[in-house]
Order: sequence, then C-alpha cells, then structure tokens
Amino acid sequence: MANHTDSAATLRSARPAAPPGKPIPEISGGWPLLGHLPEFQRNPVAMLDRCRREHGELVRFRLGTREFVLFTGPEAHDCYFRAPEDQLDARAVYQFTVPIFGRGVAYDVAPEIMAEQLGFLYPALRDAPMRRYAEIMYDEAGRFADALGEAGVLDLPAAMNRLTVNIASRCLLGQEVRDQVDSGFAQAYHDLEEGINLIGFFLPRLPIPAHRRRDRARRRIAGILVRIMEGRRGSGAAPEDFMQALMQARYRDGRTLSDDEVTGILLTVLFAGQHTSAVLASWMGLEMFRDPACVARIRAEMREIYGETGAMSLAGLKRQTALEWTVRECERLHPPLILLIRKVLKPLQYAGYTVPAGALAVVSPAVSHRLPGLFADPQRFDPERFAPPRSENKQHLYTLIGFGGGKHRCMGEKFAMLQLKAIWTVLLDRFDFDPVADFPAPNYGSWVTGPMVPCRVRYRRRAQASVFS
Repeated sequence: MANHTDSAATLRSARPAAPPGKPIPEISGGWPLLGHLPEFQRNPVAMLDRCRREHGELVRFRLGTREFVLFTGPEAHDCYFRAPEDQLDARAVYQFTVPIFGRGVAYDVAPEIMAEQLGFLYPALRDAPMRRYAEIMYDEAGRFADALGEAGVLDLPAAMNRLTVNIASRCLLGQEVRDQVDSGFAQAYHDLEEGINLIGFFLPRLPIPAHRRRDRARRRIAGILVRIMEGRRGSGAAPEDFMQALMQARYRDGRTLSDDEVTGILLTVLFAGQHTSAVLASWMGLEMFRDPACVARIRAEMREIYGETGAMSLAGLKRQTALEWTVRECERLHPPLILLIRKVLKPLQYAGYTVPAGALAVVSPAVSHRLPGLFADPQRFDPERFAPPRSENKQHLYTLIGFGGGKHRCMGEKFAMLQLKAIWTVLLDRFDFDPVADFPAPNYGSWVTGPMVPCRVRYRRRAQASVFS
C-alpha cells in the first residue's frame, strides 16, 4: 500500500504546476498510471457521484494519463456552458466522431464552418416541416404496430432502434433512404453506431474489429447516399427533404456542398435525431410499464386531445403535456449521454479554483439530475415534478442538461421530443405492456447509455377502441 501511495504522489508531483488559485481536490483511490480508470469502467456514474460526495462542485479524477475536472450543480454548469469556445473546446474532444461523420464536417472543421453547416438544419426544424414529420411519425409507428400482431414479446431496445431509424431516415434523409433501410442500410447504420465506444474515444483509429466494421459501414452508407444524389440530379427530382436542401445549399462564400459534405452532415443529423431517441424511448417504456397511474394519465390526455379529431397532428402532440413530462423525467433519470466533455484551452476560474489548460472539463447529467437539493426524492420516477406549480426543472437554466446546454445544446431536441411523443402515443393507444424481467441495469459499455439487453416486454392488443380513426 505504501508503494501505491508513493507512486501516486510521484506522478502528481511530476505534473506541471497549475496556475494560481486553490488546488482542485482529487477523488481518492487513484492507481499509478491507470488513475481511476478501473473504477470508471466498472460503473462510471457511481464513480462520478463519489466525486461529488467527496468534494462537491469541482473535483479532479484521472483516466489513464488524462486529467478530468467534473463540474456538478447548476452554478458550476453555468460556468461550464457559458465559457467561450476558445476556452472550453468541444472540437478537440469529439475527434472520435470523425471516422463516423467523415472528413470536412462537424468536429473536423473550424467552429465557424461547423456553425454554418448546423445552420443548414434550421429550416428543417421549423413548424412547416415538423407538421410533415408528425404525419410520417404516425405512419411509421402505425406500420410498426400493425406488424406486431395481437400479442407477443418484444426486445424493447432493438425495437425502438429499428423504429427510430425508420422515422429519422424518412424524415431527415428522404424516402429513397427509407426504402433501403430493410435492404442493408439499417445493418450498416448499426455497425456505424457500434463505432462509438470508450476505446474509440481515446484511440478512434485503432484497428479493432468494431472500428473495422464501422469503417466498412461508413463506406457502404456513403455509397447509398451518393447514388441517391446522383439519381436525383439525373432525373431532375427534387423532393422536399433535408438531403435536397443540402444539395441546393451554399456556404456564405457561395460554394456549394460536395457529396462528401452532404453525406457527413446527413449522418450527423441522423445520429442527432435517432441514436439518443431510441435509448430514451426504451427507458420511457420501462418506466411507464411499472407505473399504471402514469399510463392512465397519458391515455386520458390522448382521449381529450384526439377524441374529436381522430388524427395525430403537430398541434396535438404539442398539447400532450403529461407525455412531455414523462419524456423529461426519463431524460432526468436516464440521460443517454452520461458525460459531456470539453478540452480546457485557457485556464478557467470558478469559485476560487483554477481549472488548468490541457485538462478535460466534464459535466455529468447522470449525476446532476439526481441532486437532492434540486429534485425532491430524486431517485423516484415522478413525471409530475415538471408540472406547475412544482416545475422543478425551472429552478435554474441548467437544472436539466440531458440535451446539453449553451451554444452546443442539441439542435435535434425538438425533433426528438416530437418523435418520442408520437411513438408512445401510437403504441399506448394500441397495446398494453408488461415487463418480462426485473428493471434492467444501464449498459455503460456504450457511449449512449441504454438498458442492458436483451430487455424484453410482453404486449397485447387493447380491446378498447383507438382514439385515432
């Protein structure tokens, strides 16, 4: 034990001295060379919560040779999310996404170019296209429900992944992509998703099997998208979808986007509109199935909103507040991203501490969303905590950060909310559900944290008449 302590002290003393300011406390229990990596791999959220319990708002930990500083609580989040990009930089951290999204887009370009590229998405998230998306979501969820038959057992994460791929590909990439989902696109996209992992965060080009599958899948998807673009140009077809909008878009300097750039932006948008939605949809089902009162409130709201019109619409989905509170409660309890990370480019001051340049600054929605000072009985599933007058999420701008915050808040949040509400409106209208096994543990082996699989639920078609004609 003495050797362990002496070695750790030697490593700490060998680090460059921090700028003036109180030293940031370090969580106990680090190992030479590995730091806190073994504990982090076992259960990252438990380790990060231990950071908070030991030292409060600001605490250091090490994963291998990398130094991290955890910011916890809304005031610390405020400092984190308001810091300028030349001080806290996301681009330097998310290089592991470059093999997935491709060169020349997102985190592979300068911030001002990335901002232009994301700006191309804004028209696709206005009310006019969102009204069309609501119709597509209803149609896709209805087709999915029809295919289930009268009763059976469903692997919930696999089912939600399949359904959200169908919806997001049709809404955001176009009908031609949706038509190819079942003939190779879905499997390639799955292999691409598997390329987001802990090893890839540190070594995105390491030639492990998951990364080789990722690279093959990226080439296959790029080939599909480029062929569709070439087909549109050859036929003169110009559907009203995001792919076509990108094909016709221009940068501020007048330059059009290359096919590689269109492909990369489409993949970026697809991940934003699908990956986290599939995970949240799974957690929503699992929480609702063990809370009959929650399901009853949602169904009563559905009858009130759709009982007269008999048709799902954007306006109706926006009115479904009980279902929206359920989405928010699942975002709170089960945020798909347990860590948001930035690299410190310039020393950052907070509460008398100095976070040194070179460190990786992180916030953890999974930890901060369960702070007892912010949320009453924080371990309990309670969607009505978001209802007035409680409105626990409105105590501070950064109380709920499952979709990030500040300049890098997820642009796909509005689309995700609409998609989740549409999916569960249709499924709760058609079926009753019961879990097959105990409530599952989180799967921390994936960058986006869903339930451990398999995660099966029973379903049976409801005898009651549908609220939709």
